Amino acid sequence: MAKSSLVDADSLLAVEIGTVNTRALLFDAVEGNYRFLASGTSTSTVAAPMYDAGEGVRMALDQLHNISGRLLVGMDERLMMPSTPDGSGIDRFSASLSAGQPLKVAAVGLLDDVSLKSVRRLVGAINSRIVETLSLDDRRKPEAQIDSIIRLRPDIVVIAGGTNNGASRSVLKLINTLGMALHLLPANFRPEVLYAGNENLGGNVTSFLENLVPFSIVPNLRPNHGTEQLGPAELMLTEIFRKIHGRKTQGIQELDTWASGMLQPTSIAFGRVIRFLSRVYDPTKGVLGIDVGASSTTVASSFSGDLRLKVYSRLGMGESLVGLVNRTKLEDITRWIPLDVPDDYVANYIYNKAIYPASLPATRADLAIEQALAREVIRAALSQAKETFPKDLSGPKRAGLLPWFEPIIAAGSVIAHAPSFAQSLLMILDGVEPTGITKIILDKNNIAPALGTAAVLNSILAVQVLESSSFINLGTVISPVGKARQGSPVLRLKIIYDSGQENIVDVKNGALQTIPLPPGRSAQLHIQPLHRFDVGMGGPGKSGRLRVSGSYFGIVIDARGRPIRHSASPDRRRELLVKWHKMLET
Repeated sequence: MAKSSLVDADSLLAVEIGTVNTRALLFDAVEGNYRFLASGTSTSTVAAPMYDAGEGVRMALDQLHNISGRLLVGMDERLMMPSTPDGSGIDRFSASLSAGQPLKVAAVGLLDDVSLKSVRRLVGAINSRIVETLSLDDRRKPEAQIDSIIRLRPDIVVIAGGTNNGASRSVLKLINTLGMALHLLPANFRPEVLYAGNENLGGNVTSFLENLVPFSIVPNLRPNHGTEQLGPAELMLTEIFRKIHGRKTQGIQELDTWASGMLQPTSIAFGRVIRFLSRVYDPTKGVLGIDVGASSTTVASSFSGDLRLKVYSRLGMGESLVGLVNRTKLEDITRWIPLDVPDDYVANYIYNKAIYPASLPATRADLAIEQALAREVIRAALSQAKETFPKDLSGPKRAGLLPWFEPIIAAGSVIAHAPSFAQSLLMILDGVEPTGITKIILDKNNIAPALGTAAVLNSILAVQVLESSSFINLGTVISPVGKARQGSPVLRLKIIYDSGQENIVDVKNGALQTIPLPPGRSAQLHIQPLHRFDVGMGGPGKSGRLRVSGSYFGIVIDARGRPIRHSASPDRRRELLVKWHKMLET
């Protein structure tokens, strides 16, 4: 195999350990460019009965060996690194982790809407759950706060508050209360402490905590009133994440050693890819990434490099489904099911899936329920994520709708491994409800987190694989936003193909339709919104031209309205769901 002249190491093996699946992905140089070659997947072994993440990794590597023919593990059961002249082994290794229970976090800060808000953004980037907060707004007595810390036994305490050269006495008072609680905890239950507050208090914090708990001091999250800097704290939080999971889960320390001490939270790696893409695509739009997992859902949105990353640990396709049912009406789930399925059957399936997240749907009804759940998980996560978006984004003027995004990247087994791409696309469209014009990209092989971890080791590899055909471009989606009667014309498209052939398509309100444009082809579009509908080309009723590339579905027009509204008649609703699916399958 030809060596790439751009980098020192050619091959990379990336492992991602999820709650249900463990994946091993192989990348190497082919004719001077990096490509994704193959992947192996096994059931994760983090939980019962093995409680050893390494076993799942070894099974995934065995499958990867069977698929690729490449020998990766030697007779001594160790990873063969670096590669050998005969093509065995690999040159670099990276790993990411999303499995395991959310880390319990205690957040300490001066004010709820300032320092604690920054702490929430910081820890929201990993699979975590804030179980306690201490602040000046807390009216409990110190002994009640101490009792709560002792009872909850957090894994991490993050302390913020006070600008540099700002508040000191109030910060030290909170640390003193925290310190008494930490002192009363058994030594083996004491948390890691991350201090990211007033930098002038670093000496005080060190003298207070150095003989009590493992702690780290990083630059202030809020060095002044108008600045928030999460980067340095995020790097240290990732290090703490590694340490805690290394202690809790057998096999993680060995993987971290293989990765040269750089094992990453899967969410951080996913967010790194979304941030990179936002610097490449249209700066007037954001880039949106959604990864629906078994234990959590990650939403990464980035606007010209400004990443907003959040892991929703109570939203996933496994154990957390019970929480979704408790917060959502059952009819919000069943409205997406195109079959006549009794409510008690739906409820039983959900609870069974929560107990056995690795179970697969066995019937058409089971599959329909699972895909309906995926839609509601995405909708619930995005509903919360919208609150983190910058306030001045370009988008439709109607409140509650998404701003303009391009592209939108979707990942997660329930979407990527659907029986057909039509089902994948419908889950994305129904869950996300994109507006304007965007590309929908499917991460079929769960490559994005692997590229995020790889980027730290080899940025050229990450860029070249992103630019390859490893991701599935499902289509260019046009979603006009406005108000009109059902059946009224809302959009006129003129398509000029490279061959010179022209086609004019009129779109009615309520329609979902496709215009074929195969991969490798391109066309010029002239888009004319009617009735002051908005497609993101300068305002309501504004027309424009753009060039589009071919994709699996070509051009998809989703004129079902924003938000999508369902018929009150169950029979009519199911009829429409079937019709929408058939429109994409044809």
